[in-house]
Amino acid sequence: MKYQAVLFDMDGLLLDTETIALAASIEACREYGFELDISVYHRCIGVNNTRARDILIAGHGSDFPVDLIDKCFEKKYHNEVLNKPVPLKTGALKLLQYLEQERVKRAVVTSTNHAMALRILTNAQINHYFGLVLGGDQISQGKPDPEMYITACERLGENPGDCLALEDSDNGVISAFDAGLTVIQIPDLVEPSAKVKTLGHKVMQSLEEVLVLLEQLR
Repeated sequence: MKYQAVLFDMDGLLLDTETIALAASIEACREYGFELDISVYHRCIGVNNTRARDILIAGHGSDFPVDLIDKCFEKKYHNEVLNKPVPLKTGALKLLQYLEQERVKRAVVTSTNHAMALRILTNAQINHYFGLVLGGDQISQGKPDPEMYITACERLGENPGDCLALEDSDNGVISAFDAGLTVIQIPDLVEPSAKVKTLGHKVMQSLEEVLVLLEQLR
């Protein structure tokens, strides 16, 4: 295997949570008389809560009741992702099984806080595949800053240049790329921007395609 470790984003990459989050966001905004600007929302994908709040206020105006909407969103979203299994993305389980078989280290690097990520992964019955789950509340600078991936590689004891990152969002891609990892992007709700495409990383349609590539690199 070419890579010593494979690092996974969680939301929208391993698990089909982004569609749930979008629906909950639209409903929460409407309860307070706002229509969610989808283009603004898309810029929040892959970032931590603090950065997302700033993006939402800047995009919707200073009268946007972000605290009230956030509480409403959390109630709706948590009801869907914490109390029942979230569907896996296509090819996720087969890829994890393959990496386990090949004894390649596996980690989750997510903007979601650590405790919540563990619960979601456990509900989906894939938590045991990962030797490390790094949450957004465990670092000081969230994606697109490279700190998350640098920290994850340090904890795995691997050089970033020997690791592969799998991400769906532009923010995640930038984070992993700037940390020195090889990156494959599997877009979920949003296609890669023209700016991110200039990084020259691979873009694939599913984790099934990633598995085929890794098998070829054996």
